[in-house]
Amino acid sequence: MTSDPTPSTAAVPSTDDEWRARLTPEQYDVLRRKGTERPFTGEYVHTKDDGTYVCAGCGAELFSSDTKFESGSGWPSFTDPMNTENVELHRDLSHLMIRTEVTCRRCGSHLGHVFDDGPGPGGKRYCINSCALQLDRRSDEG
Repeated sequence: MTSDPTPSTAAVPSTDDEWRARLTPEQYDVLRRKGTERPFTGEYVHTKDDGTYVCAGCGAELFSSDTKFESGSGWPSFTDPMNTENVELHRDLSHLMIRTEVTCRRCGSHLGHVFDDGPGPGGKRYCINSCALQLDRRSDEG
């Protein structure tokens, strides 16, 4: 597999082998098998750079750095999606808990969970695995 086309312009993989070729083993576990990276180990936990967080599986725009906040949870946290059309919410009854799973609408990848303990008027905390994201950094030039 080559580095082009980028995930945002590439076709969404349709087979397990295609997903395994596109993703790292950790990304595959999280995005395709609904795993979770260990807290405080992800690349974007403490990142404060400006930009757009896109799905590591397909490149769909998910979250703006403008909505990222320090939650202390160990995972990147956001108050709301950049475009609600790009995420789906599902009831998750795994691990003997009732939670709301967040997935990418375009490729179906597991991103993390959303909780009702966030700041601001919406009160949401989108707790997202770093390896499910790629940060497209904003340039200060224009």
